[in-house]
Amino acid sequence: MSREAALAVVETVLDKREDELVDLRRDLHAHPELSWEEVRTTDLVTHQLDGVGWRLTRAGTSGVIAELGDDGPVVALRADLDALPVDDTTGDPWQSQVPGIAHACGHDVHTTALLGAGLALAEVRAAGLLPGRVRLLFQPAEEVMPGGANRLMDLGALDDVTRIFCLHCDPTIDVGRVGLREGPITGAADSLEIRLSGSGGHTSRPHLTEDLTFALAKIVTELPAVLSRRLDARAGVSVVWGQVHAGRATNVIPDSGTLAGTVRMLDAVAWSDMEQRIRQYVAEILAPYGVRADVDYRRGVPPVVNDVASAALLGRAVDDVLGVAGRAPTAQSLGGEDFAWYLTLVPGAMGRLGTRTPGGPTYDIHQGNLRVDERATVIGAKVLSTVAIRAL
Repeated sequence: MSREAALAVVETVLDKREDELVDLRRDLHAHPELSWEEVRTTDLVTHQLDGVGWRLTRAGTSGVIAELGDDGPVVALRADLDALPVDDTTGDPWQSQVPGIAHACGHDVHTTALLGAGLALAEVRAAGLLPGRVRLLFQPAEEVMPGGANRLMDLGALDDVTRIFCLHCDPTIDVGRVGLREGPITGAADSLEIRLSGSGGHTSRPHLTEDLTFALAKIVTELPAVLSRRLDARAGVSVVWGQVHAGRATNVIPDSGTLAGTVRMLDAVAWSDMEQRIRQYVAEILAPYGVRADVDYRRGVPPVVNDVASAALLGRAVDDVLGVAGRAPTAQSLGGEDFAWYLTLVPGAMGRLGTRTPGGPTYDIHQGNLRVDERATVIGAKVLSTVAIRAL
């Protein structure tokens, strides 16, 4: 009966605070901050949680670890704080007031939902219904590699934690539903930059040069092709280039060039030796041309792998809040998420929070026109509160 009573407190508190949470989300959306610069956002979080029972530890200039309760097992809930370097093109009254920066991945929703959960759980504890401890991780810098998860882990964020949960906005799922999956739900994601150098010259005499531009083009096309034939296709390896730069004149073969992109895969085993393979294949592709390569391979994140028991707990929390119709199947994506690092140390699960208005347009994350159905904010708060209570 104590669990039912605790869940009733959550429902009552968050129904009363729904308009307040929407206003908070709009405020965060209007004032986005880039990775490691989330100072105002951190101040807002600490202001909201200060004085209601949470013990707050600031994680440097940005980020907060908050704990509630004095003894018993610890369940952690995590949200990310940072925005992206893109222009907000929504035209909403609360659109970004910071040129070139926008919450285009829904982290404003994540932060507000976790804040709402924190306020509700404080009321649960005040009523004597919290059977353990809850730790909230307001994490900076999810959008960069390496991300802020490692900083919080270094500060003891997972000490004594038995399970950890988070939600991530998904604009392909209708509001009122949460995407659930056992096992891997995201992919591994690394960054790759290759700087080429070689003797340049006149385009009329490429045989007297090392034709760096041609060699660069071979890397662009051949590296993804080689990987597709040298690795099991089930690993889902994808190399996609975001930047290619070489030369400034049409009749000059340059002596340097760069290309950069991401390396993503579904499989943690393939991820373990991907850097070595990339370096080997780049050298083999360039060997006939004499061009030299400096490969900067940065390991980013492994796949998020949802623990079966934790995924089941999250599913039951969705049932409590939304009913069984609230469950949505979801596939593994190639998107990277540094929540994965937490799951290398403790079991947990990530769910996909539906943000699409039923019958409305489908947006994509990391785009400046991303709009979310704001009902998702309080739904996320309820699901996070409920899964913490269930896990305890």
